[in-house]
Amino acid sequence: MDNKFIRAEEVAKELDVSKPYAYKLIRQLNEELKSKGFITISGRVNRQYFNERFYGTGKEVNKDAGI
Repeated sequence: MDNKFIRAEEVAKELDVSKPYAYKLIRQLNEELKSKGFITISGRVNRQYFNERFYGTGKEVNKDAGI
């Protein structure tokens, strides 16, 4: 079972950015979720929301398949 949250290390690797920038992105996404009334966890963001905001889908993106 996949973890429902994505951490900064994985965000940095997925987007090819530095860890400090990944933390900044997570803070921004968590602020968006908080404004919608969701409870957030510092340093982590909901994986589905991450995929929706960056790829336009709530599903995992298979980079090997070019999707």
